[in-house]
Amino acid sequence: MTDENPSAAPATPQTATDPNAPVVTPQALYIKDCSFEAPNGPFMPSQSEPLPTPTVSLNLGTKATQLGQDTHEVILQVNLEAKAGEQTVWLLELQQAGAFLIRNLSANDVSQVLSVMAPNYLMAYARATVSDLVTKGGFPPFLLPLVTFEGLQAQAAQQRAAAQAAGQSPAVN
Repeated sequence: MTDENPSAAPATPQTATDPNAPVVTPQALYIKDCSFEAPNGPFMPSQSEPLPTPTVSLNLGTKATQLGQDTHEVILQVNLEAKAGEQTVWLLELQQAGAFLIRNLSANDVSQVLSVMAPNYLMAYARATVSDLVTKGGFPPFLLPLVTFEGLQAQAAQQRAAAQAAGQSPAVN
């Protein structure tokens, strides 16, 4: 015998998703390349004077490559160098990468995803990897600062516009 509930609402079929709806989905996250070097380990050679607090220089870059019709790889390149005076304390190079499915977006929106959204997404993973590597190298954790990729993209666009304007010579009458 089966129980039936005539007052229960019939199951509604799932609505079909719009095949033309914009799609941005991470497919994979991975470390493409990584290097950590501590020439003297966590021990700096003893000197008569204590070494100054290390200064860390940071360089960031991004690169996007189309892997397939709707799939793009974005690489966030992080280069760090910690120095105490003239002595290198540690060096770190990281390529945090991700494959993103991007579909049904205008070329301008795809560019925005590849240069702003995807690097922002990857930055959290890069931050964790950098902190982990530096700590495992015997040093206090280093946390990457917050980065505004929107601002970096706007700055790069201004520099391109200025370079184009400088490259064009005024018309001569």
